[in-house]
Amino acid sequence: MAVPDHALFQRKHLVWAMVALFLFVAAVAWLAFALLKPNPPRTVTMATGPEGSVSAELGTRYREILARDGVDLRLRPSAGAVANVSLLRDPKSGVSVAILPGGITNHSDSPELVSLGALFFEPLWIFSHARSLAERYPSSRHLRISVGMEGSGARAFSVEFLARLGIVDGRNATFLALAPQDAAYELLRGEIDAAIMLDEWESPLVRRLLSAKDIHLVNAPRADSWVALYPYLNKVILPAGVADMARNLPPENVTMLAPKANLVVRNDLHPAIQYLLLEAATQIHSRPGVLQKAGEFPAPESVDLPLSRHARQFYKTGPPFLQRHLPFWLAILINELLVLLIPLVGVLYPLLRFAPALYGWRMRSRVLRLYGELKLLEDELSAPGASDRMKDLLARLDRLDERVHRARLPMPFRPLLYQLMMHISVVRQRLAR
Repeated sequence: MAVPDHALFQRKHLVWAMVALFLFVAAVAWLAFALLKPNPPRTVTMATGPEGSVSAELGTRYREILARDGVDLRLRPSAGAVANVSLLRDPKSGVSVAILPGGITNHSDSPELVSLGALFFEPLWIFSHARSLAERYPSSRHLRISVGMEGSGARAFSVEFLARLGIVDGRNATFLALAPQDAAYELLRGEIDAAIMLDEWESPLVRRLLSAKDIHLVNAPRADSWVALYPYLNKVILPAGVADMARNLPPENVTMLAPKANLVVRNDLHPAIQYLLLEAATQIHSRPGVLQKAGEFPAPESVDLPLSRHARQFYKTGPPFLQRHLPFWLAILINELLVLLIPLVGVLYPLLRFAPALYGWRMRSRVLRLYGELKLLEDELSAPGASDRMKDLLARLDRLDERVHRARLPMPFRPLLYQLMMHISVVRQRLAR
């Protein structure tokens, strides 16, 4: 059976409307994914310290935890904290994560970096053959002091620390850029006078030097003044005998200066990866230790760098609801669908609400354009000299009448065409008169 003209017309408009709607939805979806970036990367790079350092070992533990959720954390060794800051600030390096001690950088120097919180105390260990650096200073020869490798956090702190004590490289001391393992070896052999390290209590080198004969852990002089001058420093006490109870090492409480190590990321790192890192940090650093209580870390502190807004939310309520109750990538998939659905609903709801009115206006405008042509003919009919152009006016009216009869509109709007036909008949009668 033949399909009526008005049905074909409606189908044609429906097809065009569906095509336009599909293109619109595709554009909104692309814009949502481009701006909101709901899909996290599967590979993330973390800068660590030198091979064998505690930071390198911590990087391995982070990698193992993130691997459970299908994220490959690649570790990139470096000279230390200062080098890690340079890598983080360089978007071409690919490095997005690092553990940095406080005082290495700040928001003014590194606006692209944010903190996910403090992780642990990282004391400045001063090992010497004497109980105080001042016992051999001044002396007939310069002190030979290992202050850490170029680019390391230990060197940055050591040089500042020694300068405050009046010990300056080239003037009354020789600063050596030794790796921690080499510094410990040279100190044990007596080749250098002191070694300064920035490391955790769990460091094997620290534990070895604490138990070594004729090696002393030096008290940080005027620790309260240091904390007052440098807000990123903390005063910590290493209890007597904690390294070796039988030998009572150290023989007395030792006061040390310790910045807190922070988990630092680039501010464009995907929120889902930030939450994974925070969950890993909770598993790794929340246990009690010699210098910390259970649950003290990770902590929402921001001395030098601002706390990420995702970290602030994590410390208040924990990980997002979906990541808390679903496998990581399933939570991400649902989140992607929500990211796509919310803007679509926000745009499609008003569009669908006003679609009938828009459709009605479109149909009426087609008839109104024909009415405009009829009005133009009627005006010309009233103009002087119209009788001389009667034949031309009548031909134009016939063509207009034919167009109206050929016009196809949905049934609810066909009365408009019938009214136009009646008005054309009125104008034709005027022409006839």
